[in-house]
Order: sequence, then C-alpha cells, then structure tokens
Amino acid sequence: MVVGAAEDAARTGNLVEATTKMNLARLAGLDAIRLTSLWQPGRTAPTDHELSALRGASGAAQLTGMRVFLSVYTTRSRWTPRTAARREQFAAYAAELARSLPGVTDVVVGNEPNLNRFWMPQFDRRGRDTAAPGYVKLLARTYDALKAVSPDLGVVGGAVSPRGSDNFRLKRHTHSPTRFILDMGRAYRASGRTTPIMDTLALHPYPDPRGSPIRPHPRSTTIGIGDYGKLVSVLAQAFDGTEQPGSTLPIVYTEFGIQSTIPRPKRRLYNHLKAKAARGGVAERVQARQYRQALAAVQCQPTVVGLLLFHVTDERDARAWQSGLYYPDDTPKTSLPAVRNAAELARDGELVGCDRPKEVNPLERVAFADDARRIDLLCDRACRYVADLVRLPEPTTGTRVRTVAASTAELTLTGEVAPGEEHAVEFVADALTPGRYRYMVRVAAVGNPGATVVRYGPTFDVG
Repeated sequence: MVVGAAEDAARTGNLVEATTKMNLARLAGLDAIRLTSLWQPGRTAPTDHELSALRGASGAAQLTGMRVFLSVYTTRSRWTPRTAARREQFAAYAAELARSLPGVTDVVVGNEPNLNRFWMPQFDRRGRDTAAPGYVKLLARTYDALKAVSPDLGVVGGAVSPRGSDNFRLKRHTHSPTRFILDMGRAYRASGRTTPIMDTLALHPYPDPRGSPIRPHPRSTTIGIGDYGKLVSVLAQAFDGTEQPGSTLPIVYTEFGIQSTIPRPKRRLYNHLKAKAARGGVAERVQARQYRQALAAVQCQPTVVGLLLFHVTDERDARAWQSGLYYPDDTPKTSLPAVRNAAELARDGELVGCDRPKEVNPLERVAFADDARRIDLLCDRACRYVADLVRLPEPTTGTRVRTVAASTAELTLTGEVAPGEEHAVEFVADALTPGRYRYMVRVAAVGNPGATVVRYGPTFDVG
C-alpha cells in the first residue's frame, strides 16, 4: 500500500530545494506526496507562477521516486463551483494541470465538500442536502475532463471530513461522511449517468482528540480508521448496482495527523505559542505508537490503498498542525525512526498479520533490468500497465522565479498482462537527448484504475 504525506513544502519552484524536501519524506519511510493547487473562478489553467511551483515539486518527486497525488480545490466557500460555467472552468483547470505535470498519477477533486468551509451552501431552506448533489456534478465533469487527458489518470473523489452534524438548524452547516456519501449515491443514481465519477474514494479520518486513533464509532455517523466496515457498507448502499463501484471501490486516507507537543528547546522555531489552539498534542513516543496503530489497521483493510500523514514537517504556526515527523528546521523528532519502520513494514504487508490480504493490488513482482531497457512484470490477476521512460528535469533560471523544466515521458508503452504470466516490457530508444532518465511503471487491475501501483527504476545518464 502507499504510505505518504500531505505536504506542500516542496512547492518552491527551485528544484534543489524541492528535492531536499522530498528526500526528507523519503528518509521518513514515505513513498508518496499529496500536493495542492487552489482554483479560483474564471481560471481554466494555472498561472505561470503556480505551474512553476508544481513543476518543481513534481520534478523533485520524479528524481526521488515519489508518487504524486494532486488535490485541486478552492479554500473560499463563496467560490464554490456550483454553476455549469464554473464546473467547466474547474474541470479545464484540473485537466490542464494533469496535462502539464506528467509525474502526477492521481488527482483529488475538491476538499472536504461536506463542510461549509469548502462548499456552500450545504442545505437548502427546507434542510435538504444541496452540497452532495452539487459536488457529484463537479466530480462527474472533472472525471470526464481528466480521462480525456489520459484514461490511466486516477480520479479521487470525496476527500470528506470524518464528522459533521447533518443539522441545518445549527449555525455552522456540515454533513457527516455517512450522510454525504449516501446523498452522493442518490444524486448519481438520479443523474442517469452510465459511467463512473471516481476511481478511488478519499477520506480524512482524523481521530478524536482523546482516545485511540482507531477507535470505532458504531453509534454515530462519524467515520474514522476504525470504521472501515461502516465505510464499505455506506459505499455499497450508495453505489452498488450502478456503473460506479461501491463496496469494491479503492479507498485512500489522504489526511491523517497526530500532533505532538513542542519541546522547550524547539519552541523558538514556532510562533503563536500562547494561542489556545497551540496547547494540544501528545508526547512524541505516543505519536509514534499511534501512527503505528493506524498503519497496522490500514494494512489489514482489504480495499484501502494507502494512508497519507499530515504532514512531513511541522507548521511554524502553533495554531496549525504539528503532526509532522520533523520540526520546522527539518531536524527529526524522536518519533521518526519508529514511524519509518512501521511505514516500511506496512507497505510490504508485514507490520501485522491480517485475516485477509489486500484485494486491490494485482502486482506480484516488478523488476527493472540491469541494462535499463526492460521491465519484468508479474500480476496475480489480469492487470494493465503504463510504462514511461521519463527524462528527468534539470534546473533553469527564470526572470522572476527559479523554475524547473517539466519531466517528460520520452517513450510510453501500455498493455495488459495475463494473470500468473511473466511479461517483459521492452524499450527501444536509440536516439535519446542527453540527460538523466528513469523508468516509471503504473500497474492496476483491469477495470479498476483506483488500485494503481507505481514503481520507479534507478536513474541512469545518457551522454
């Protein structure tokens, strides 16, 4: 499974700085990064500055072999893309990002649309859910736009918060993930759509401030890591029997954080320390133990494809999140070695013993040949691959901001592999431009692009 982090520290536009940030994540045992891009009404493409920042981060991910999830959303509820015109703009913006950033394998559409901070309105005057139906329209339009760029792009929907009130009479309007997903299903069925709207469902299973990070909530509409059975049941009710997979839909936890207390020698690195919000957190040994508990639980959830920690490095603002594995000066916390060990074991399926294996990963083995011209694949069921020979970025200097050239796929091969049969992907590339290269292969079960596995080969130089 994927064990990564939601982290924007590499969005610098400077390849050296971005690579340094990606290497911190690598040293923490992580293999994926979720980046963000904020959309505004009227925009159908990113600005040059935005594209430069993302190219730097994406290029650094290619250099370090990190999988990239890109989350596209708006932070202002008054900018909610509720009209057809705004949905078209948003979808075009997301598609242009995917087209311009070949290192991105998955695009997350929206962020916590079940909360009024990110989507307004949540209810109509009669208390009926308007957020879920509106979000389904946006997700459907963006899905089509992204698949037009590449059918192998993973479209991630939901990104829902773990809790909400479902009460339109309260001052703050929010929906629980249970109600929101069920309402998404109703809206999808009512639309008459005959194609899916997402390949993967994202959830932000932040734990309760007190208690176990994997505690279940059997008597409420909250969904955390400990509520996997409830989540699969809700997806089944919402989508089973339609063209949108439900109970078999891959799930990724794209934000999960355990904040640690700030030790006295490091307090100088933070600001707003006197704020009430800055007083939380657990000891670093507890942070390590709770991250390990979460990884162990996720490893044994058959349709969950990954967990992304929030963040790699603490935010300096003590009112924000201190859930990283590094302090703001990039020195490691004492929790890092234990979390790295747990992440590596969980990714290999060896952290704990599970009653059932992962059902979403078809890949048995991938091997990159020593001569850098062949990739050998073995799948336990029918799988589809996309193999890229990627020319890695090199630093260039812009007039106002340090930028990097985008990594480019010099050669792409696609195909399907029969279950249990060795398959060799052979490259013939005799006239390569001088530079540094590596192979990237994406493998997914046939008919299930949300179960994509990404592997990177070693880098090599062409003189």
